[in-house]
Amino acid sequence: MGEKSTTVTMKTLADKLGVSVTTVSNAYSKPDRLSTELRDQILTTAKDLGYCGPSAAGRALRSGKTDVCGFLFRGGISSAFSDPYSILLLAGLSEAVELYGASVLLLRAPAADEDDNQVVRRAAIDALVVGPTYGQEVEIEALRQRGVRIVRTEPAPDDDWVTINDAKAGRLVGKHLDQLGHRRIAVIAPADRDEDVEVFDYSPDRPQDGLEAHGWESERVRGLWEKAPGAHVQVALARDCTRQAGREAAAAVLDVQDRPTAIVALSDVLALGAWDAAVERGLAPGRDLSIVGFDDIPDAAFVGLTTVRQPIAEKGRLIGRLAMDPDYPHRQITLPIELVVRASTGPAPKN
Repeated sequence: MGEKSTTVTMKTLADKLGVSVTTVSNAYSKPDRLSTELRDQILTTAKDLGYCGPSAAGRALRSGKTDVCGFLFRGGISSAFSDPYSILLLAGLSEAVELYGASVLLLRAPAADEDDNQVVRRAAIDALVVGPTYGQEVEIEALRQRGVRIVRTEPAPDDDWVTINDAKAGRLVGKHLDQLGHRRIAVIAPADRDEDVEVFDYSPDRPQDGLEAHGWESERVRGLWEKAPGAHVQVALARDCTRQAGREAAAAVLDVQDRPTAIVALSDVLALGAWDAAVERGLAPGRDLSIVGFDDIPDAAFVGLTTVRQPIAEKGRLIGRLAMDPDYPHRQITLPIELVVRASTGPAPKN
């Protein structure tokens, strides 16, 4: 049996072999600087002594780099694996980050009623991608002071970002529905909440509970309202951004006497839930009820959902490029969007 020790260090290994600590370090981090025979000798002796290699934390401290890009999510990280939009965005992000030999670390933003999130502050990362995580500016500023690059998915004057024009996206939808004669429109917006669905009349002139003043949700609703000036617009706050939450929110606005003629869901996943609720009530999307989504995920085309298309994977790739390449010349990027009209929208029912 080989010699075992729970306190073996790089210096212990160097003394055992009669080489320098730098030579041992090179065996792990710069093997091309050693002969094959010497590197094999170092690794074999390390295995016999029970040495597992230099500390990743120490290596990061010495180099000033971790080769890790963090992604800060609002709500549970598990939602990232159930939302097709998040999956496509992360796929693009990971593709770009891997080109720089780095990895992606998912971080959960604490809810408003939670204590300060030290996990975010202590994260060993080179860059942080910030989604819509309202209320995390203290943590983000602490990372910025450490030299961590911040890249956002929404516009911010002092940070890098890759985004779309959400107000324009809303205007595209509002104009389309207005031309089809819709005057009663319900908007389903995702909200990180445990309460039942809340429905309220929308007005841009007063604060709306559950809609951040300049968040992407608010921008899309405001744009829609601008291009549908004669419409009565209601907002239904869903529990989260899942198909089931969209189904529940749609039920709340459909199970009334004077139901809307169109439902606009602020993501395709919510729109698919609204589609389920409509079919359950014997309503044919595109004939009895128009349904619109945002993003154009693959399932949108499959069912014939009218939606606002954005290049999700390319958005992720550009975010990753900004995160890992401080010399990339374009630091604030607005991507193109387009309204894709399919069978889920049609003229407002006369009755």
